[in-house]
Amino acid sequence: MNEEFVARLKREMSEMGISLTGKQTEQFYHYFEMLVEWNKVMNLTAITEMNDVITKHFTDSVSLIRAVKNPAEISGSLVDVGTGAGFPGIPLKIVFPDLDVTLVDSLGKRIRFLETCAEENGLSGIRAIHARAEDFGRMKEHREVYDICVSRAVANLATLSEYCIPLVKKGGLFAPYKSGKLEEEMQMADGAVKKLGGKIENITEFRLPNGDERKIVMIRKMTATPKIYPRKAGTPSKDPLH
Repeated sequence: MNEEFVARLKREMSEMGISLTGKQTEQFYHYFEMLVEWNKVMNLTAITEMNDVITKHFTDSVSLIRAVKNPAEISGSLVDVGTGAGFPGIPLKIVFPDLDVTLVDSLGKRIRFLETCAEENGLSGIRAIHARAEDFGRMKEHREVYDICVSRAVANLATLSEYCIPLVKKGGLFAPYKSGKLEEEMQMADGAVKKLGGKIENITEFRLPNGDERKIVMIRKMTATPKIYPRKAGTPSKDPLH
């Protein structure tokens, strides 16, 4: 393994109170190697430089730990909607190996990468599912069954909420990762969150080690989501709830 990679990864994780084992460090390094290699033949990420991958992908993904009151809250079943190259789901799985993780993405090529990545890193209790978010949210076996839903997908909060809140069980959490100004987006999403059975609990603001601003919104599932949501494919993004 690259010594600089190991030193930087361990330093950034320790700043969040996380102590990595040798196995976890190896899993992160192999994940990085696979990401760079597969990215040569398919579009997984625009970020491939080692330090940027560590900070903007790995550390950012695991930053969910900053938003929870107790790390023990990151347990049970977690679904990552619009996971792309596996963020934040795979880094969270590496750090919290007992998590049962489901990765959802609409591109079949990415699913093959995610499955290979999980297999080669010896990650059990993780699956990758090829589906559009709207369709996935209407599948009975996935509806209101997850303890936590996360997403770093680029979409406004109202749209993301319609994709994700239907997946969360009552009492569970939806935690979207956001950057940039959020005030207007939060105001627009407030009504949508309530219609979907959620309640915005708090927003955790922090900076990554490189200075980039990040926010994680914590939305608690209070009541069952009405069966009409999510609406048919394409509607949540074209006509966000309000």
